[in-house]
Amino acid sequence: MSITIEKNKTFTIYKPLLPAETTEVFDSYWKFAALRQEVFFNRIEGVKYPWTNDTILAKHRFTNAYRASDRVSQYLIREVIYNTDYSDTPNEVLFRILLFKLFNKIETWELLKSKIGNLEYAEFDFNKYDNVLSKAFSEKKTIYSAAYIMPSVKQFGHKRKHSNHLELIDYILKKDTSIQLMNCNKMQQAFDIVKSFPGLGDFLAYQILIDINYSNIIDFSESEFVVPGPGALGGISKCFKSTGGLTNVEIIRLMVDRQEMEFERLGLDFKTLWGRRLQLIDCQNLFCEVDKYARVKHPEIKGNSDRTRIKQVYKLNTKPIDYWFPPKWGINVNINSQKLKQNESSK
Repeated sequence: MSITIEKNKTFTIYKPLLPAETTEVFDSYWKFAALRQEVFFNRIEGVKYPWTNDTILAKHRFTNAYRASDRVSQYLIREVIYNTDYSDTPNEVLFRILLFKLFNKIETWELLKSKIGNLEYAEFDFNKYDNVLSKAFSEKKTIYSAAYIMPSVKQFGHKRKHSNHLELIDYILKKDTSIQLMNCNKMQQAFDIVKSFPGLGDFLAYQILIDINYSNIIDFSESEFVVPGPGALGGISKCFKSTGGLTNVEIIRLMVDRQEMEFERLGLDFKTLWGRRLQLIDCQNLFCEVDKYARVKHPEIKGNSDRTRIKQVYKLNTKPIDYWFPPKWGINVNINSQKLKQNESSK
């Protein structure tokens, strides 16, 4: 039976789950989301570590229920995109996003900043950037994050991957890409532009697009368009015995549409991101995380993968995060209100 609810004067249709057939991992998907979000708020509210009684969550590293809450995304939003020390022109913002995202590592950004100073495209010098990264590489420093497999862009002709990526950034900026993106009416159009550049496959192009969408260059709903990654496909294969003819994109959209219903069905107290529902990008990521979670929680359910363990062990990072999200989301005022309440209660 379809249920229609009114929200913000628009209508969301909850599609019936049938004829899709779920496994027990489907329920674990929602439980994991609630538990991971509980960890997020327990940490903010000063609860002592460990922030969960779930042994799998306590032992292993998982991303947040909301992608934008992760430490690297938070750094990107506050320090790279909206840092008032830098120019806010679309071209400069895009340059910084690409420079950060192609390495996806806070330490690499800070290394470049410490050696070069202002990271501005108007003063971009390939040799300066390349020398800094080449020196770090020769010193056996890790300059790329392990979060994504970054493909080499060999058509630019350099020996080192980082050199080719610097060339790729320059190539993208010289195509007036920021203007092209600003002229897009749909997220799919923007995705097609990003994907058109060398070395950017579907999943990586989508992840970069989401980061660009944090900025003021473009402003699309995160529930307009999604590209399932390999991890998400693994999670879907574990949550569903059969998708009943629904595509993977339709399955992810189904999760977005049904979230309140499923949390209520399971009696879960899911705390949203200060009023912001899970979006397509978040439900996509949650499939990826539950794929890993299920390796330990539901080892008998293999899905499309033979992996049996979770590689990344959680390591406590005591450095606090001052959470702050794209201003256009309109939730930072709610964060500030919560901080004031916590300060008052601690007096």
